[in-house]
Amino acid sequence: MRILLPTGAATEKMVRKAVAGFDADVVVTGEIASFLTPHKLHTLIQKKKYDLVIVSGMCTASFEKVERETGVPVYRGPRHAADLALVLPLLGSLTLSRTVPADEFLTAKKAGEAIFRVDQQEEEAGADFVVRGVKIGGSSRMKVLAEIMDAHRCDALREEVERFFFAGADIVDLGFGFDATPEDVSRAFSLVEDIDRPLAVDTQVPELIRAALSRADIVLSLQEKNIPLIGSEVGDAVIAAVIVPGESTLKKNIALAKKAGITCIIADPLLQPVGSGLVASLNNFKNVGPPLFFGAGNVVELLDADSIGANALLAGMAKEVGASMIFSSEHSDKTRGSIGEMRQAVEMMALTRDRPYPKDLGIDLLVLKEKRKRREPPVVYETVTSAKTMPDAITYDPKGNFRIGIEGDQIIAAIHGRAVRGKRWQDVLYTILSQGDVSLPDHIGYLGRELYKAELAIRYGRSFEQDGEF
Repeated sequence: MRILLPTGAATEKMVRKAVAGFDADVVVTGEIASFLTPHKLHTLIQKKKYDLVIVSGMCTASFEKVERETGVPVYRGPRHAADLALVLPLLGSLTLSRTVPADEFLTAKKAGEAIFRVDQQEEEAGADFVVRGVKIGGSSRMKVLAEIMDAHRCDALREEVERFFFAGADIVDLGFGFDATPEDVSRAFSLVEDIDRPLAVDTQVPELIRAALSRADIVLSLQEKNIPLIGSEVGDAVIAAVIVPGESTLKKNIALAKKAGITCIIADPLLQPVGSGLVASLNNFKNVGPPLFFGAGNVVELLDADSIGANALLAGMAKEVGASMIFSSEHSDKTRGSIGEMRQAVEMMALTRDRPYPKDLGIDLLVLKEKRKRREPPVVYETVTSAKTMPDAITYDPKGNFRIGIEGDQIIAAIHGRAVRGKRWQDVLYTILSQGDVSLPDHIGYLGRELYKAELAIRYGRSFEQDGEF
């Protein structure tokens, strides 16, 4: 298979090193590989017989016409020349994309295959019992339980429940404090009763548990004080229950629950927060019979660290102790997004079934840090001018000033009562310019900076402040 690899002078050495051992022609078409034109490529292809062409993934031109006229397929290589060595060995086993850079294409393909494996494993898995179509225990993957604390005070309860399920929760738990009434519980569950997904009630008050039995699929949490008062009703309702230790041990409370007629039992040995016995509490997960509940959310909420890595590590710990259900929450701003993070972490752990480490799985929780640093060639120049300090005095655009903000996953830029809305900063800026709302070049630069900050704030779940630091 003979390959043509047009490249730029800046990346020539990297490309030649990557193609060593392959039947490939490396041709320098200019200083920068991404500036390749269809006409130039057409001319190169006609010089020799090639089976395929790999152009830089940074090319923006369309080579569809070149393909039609020459009969030689033109694929997008990686955006970074340093990644070409990873792509070339795969050419015999897969077909690259004509429109998507190879690194993005391969990442998406590997992620799709990983998710397929997770779904296939789950379909074939056995379970200790099933809750509204969701397998619990057995060889099935850990299930993510998301909690809505003080559900009776949540103004948009249904929307929040649906948001958690969309984010990846398998079960949504409605929590009720001691100030709640049975009427509060009934009202809360009536708002979501037609959502055909597993719902749990979280309270130790028998009257509140009783008010949820007509719809709840799981009860959290039962112990020696409330099992004698409500246990038989939970058993008669044939729903699952999470059993916790109290003044009595976990094993004794499990025996008490079974005696009350509860057949679907999940044991919660109570995971302690960091600094309050986290490591020691892991010992309590040994030699417990029923499916295990792992309260990761309490650890993350009480730790002032980014939730992404904490959720990944806790999911790994839960897997090692054999947990069947893992609890996560988004009670605070710092844990916003934890449900989706935990679902991703759980699927990563499911993929480690035949691996020693949760690494190179096809999916990951790398958000800000890179798995591998890019090694791009240095910028070439002959003269240099030191940057001047920008004046403090601002020249305002006579056409007016924009107020920039975010609404959900959209960037908003408003001026004179009119707003432009979009998900990508460049789309918003392009629309602003096309409408003729900017007259000064430095105003254009300012808008680009602020709009990009707004996009980053949305991407990383952060707050946005115009003119403030990101």
